[in-house]
Amino acid sequence: MRTARFIGSWVAGLIALTLAVTLFVQWLRFALGAAEGGMTPLFLWMAFGVNLLVWTVIGGVRLGDDTVRGLAARRAARRTRGRRRVPLATEEGGAVEEQVLVRSRAAGGPGSTPAGGGGSAGGGGTGPLESAPETGTAGGTATAAPAEQISMAVIIPAHNEEPVIDGAIASALRLFNRWDIYVVSDSSHDATADIAAETGVNVLELLSNRGKAGAIEAVITEFDLTENYDAVVILDADTELDEHYVEGARRQLAEQDVAAVAGFVVAEWKPQERTLVGRLISAYRDRLYWMLQYLMRFGQTWRFTSVTFIVPGFASVYRSDVLKRLDINPKGLVIEDFNMTFEVHHKRLGRISMRPDTRAHCQDPFTMRDYVKQVRRWTLGFWQTVRRHGVWPSLFWFALFFYILEVLLVSVLLIATVLLGVFMLIPEVTGGAVLGLGFYAAGYGAVEAVLPLATIAIGLFIPDYVLTCVMATIRRRPSYLVYGLFFLPMRVIDSFLTLRTIPQAWTARSDGRWTSPNREAGKL
Repeated sequence: MRTARFIGSWVAGLIALTLAVTLFVQWLRFALGAAEGGMTPLFLWMAFGVNLLVWTVIGGVRLGDDTVRGLAARRAARRTRGRRRVPLATEEGGAVEEQVLVRSRAAGGPGSTPAGGGGSAGGGGTGPLESAPETGTAGGTATAAPAEQISMAVIIPAHNEEPVIDGAIASALRLFNRWDIYVVSDSSHDATADIAAETGVNVLELLSNRGKAGAIEAVITEFDLTENYDAVVILDADTELDEHYVEGARRQLAEQDVAAVAGFVVAEWKPQERTLVGRLISAYRDRLYWMLQYLMRFGQTWRFTSVTFIVPGFASVYRSDVLKRLDINPKGLVIEDFNMTFEVHHKRLGRISMRPDTRAHCQDPFTMRDYVKQVRRWTLGFWQTVRRHGVWPSLFWFALFFYILEVLLVSVLLIATVLLGVFMLIPEVTGGAVLGLGFYAAGYGAVEAVLPLATIAIGLFIPDYVLTCVMATIRRRPSYLVYGLFFLPMRVIDSFLTLRTIPQAWTARSDGRWTSPNREAGKL
């Protein structure tokens, strides 16, 4: 059965890839052959974007750079191990043996067990690093900290997260000692705190609802975490960590100029536990996360760039000395992760790192109502952060300016093109009845001369659907070919919320308090 599923997944992937190539070729023929062929660059830009192309190229350069540096680090590690071999003469006849000296953890130091934690409950993740990377900073100096000695505390802020909190804690317990895990229940009205306490981790209950940022600030202060640990991991209550997360985070923090590590988000895929709308949201988010992380943020977090504007709050790691200097909970912001990222850049505290070795699974909204609420919070939080920090001369803002410009233009054009499509579709639906209205007939004729309905439909839909076919190939999930038919409307919703929340960033004020969405229990 497993072999059949494996073969079936690869066959589905090949079918999706063939469909992607066929659709794209046919779309190009249509676009170039039509009288409106001049619109082709516009539709391609709306589907893919210049930012995505530029950062994909830079990400490719980074991949080559990381590969070369990784090979150099492994060669250096082999030479180091060779130099550590010490000849020992035996008492019997001078025969020589070789002994390999292994670096041990300093007793009682940061990260020692149990006082400093940092390892898994079973001792995993505490051994010496096989090949600590000799990485260079932006200034060109090569420094590396012993990764296995980096101690980390885990913070899980939660508000009414009874269905999922045990899964998040169980995930963390596989990688950390229980005394290094700190759950802060932000005035929960359900059993969140009780479930957390039963696992034996540290639990802080707040009587008043302070919001996620306030809860993070409170637990750091209460347990003095930035003084007792080298770094702090911040997890959402619906997040489950990959088994290699700690190893990857430590490896990145071993580079002394890294201020924060961004988790690599993986959308859950449990179609049997979701409604049709829930599966659509998960599939859409999976495509979005893949594109943003592999094709954009990977290039943005290269050691020579470091211009990413978000360290996602679902699974992030901050150095303690950096966290001390951040204003985690300023007044008036709806979310914290954009602000914390901007703080790192604005105060020049170091660079932000992201690699696929810090994967973590998150639970996306189950209903369209919760999806809209979540996207509104995210976009509002972004614009509020831009308003709060303003502009300062930096490579970060240079890259951010062109990203914002493209997002705004694409959002406006996408919504306008869809509205034009609806305008052109109404006569088809009504049998031409509306064309009896003089003003409508005049407008229809003007639009028809520039953008016929077929051009709008094919020009918008096909490039977007080709991306979905590519994702179905990569993920080997043929169901994406069905859900992908509705991804364009999801993009329209995102664009509308992006534009709608801009004025709200200057008028709305938030105390950061959260309302938990519908959750589903179970492992990701």
